[in-house]
Amino acid sequence: MEKNPPDGTGPLHVPFGHIVANEKWRGSQLAQGMQGKIKLIFEDGLSPVDFYLSSRSCILYITEADLVAGNSYRKRLVVVRNSSNLQGIVVVEKTHMSEQYFPAIQKFTVLDLGMVLLPVASPIEASCLIIQLVQEQAKEPSKNPFLRRKRALISEPSLLRTVQQIPGVGKVKAPLLLQKFPSIQQLSNASIQELEQVVGHVVAQQIHAFFTQSR
Repeated sequence: MEKNPPDGTGPLHVPFGHIVANEKWRGSQLAQGMQGKIKLIFEDGLSPVDFYLSSRSCILYITEADLVAGNSYRKRLVVVRNSSNLQGIVVVEKTHMSEQYFPAIQKFTVLDLGMVLLPVASPIEASCLIIQLVQEQAKEPSKNPFLRRKRALISEPSLLRTVQQIPGVGKVKAPLLLQKFPSIQQLSNASIQELEQVVGHVVAQQIHAFFTQSR
């Protein structure tokens, strides 16, 4: 297997239908959830990447402990975001303990870096999600939402989940907003008047405040 450069930002050869995992995940609940369903190859020296889905697509996994410990995870995200070789997908454990820290990583990942963020409730849910992402990678590039664009790279399910997290939005209003504003960029640039037409004045103010405060 081709070795990764010193900064861990690929490209790395990943056999079709496999995941190359950072050695630190060997024996973990996350890795055990994938074993038997997909072929895992463990390698040293992949940092800052946790899992490679393909030669140019990787996962950065942020645990509950990472979020509670502070902002040290940000450096890893920035390294991958600035790499010309990789498209990073950020998977975050959003639990009862880490929930209060979630808005900060959501804003940093989605708004500041323009990366995909996918929240999960547990390592087991994450393992199922990662398997689904590998199956997405097997699709032709034109049909794979993760390979269409380098920036603002958000698939429809993850975009919907992200918009649902905005204060005042929730599961009912999120699809309505995305019909009119199909990307985070369009939604963040919308005026209160434009938002009012979809969700009413109060929620429009909440959405506008969410985006303007994060800039």
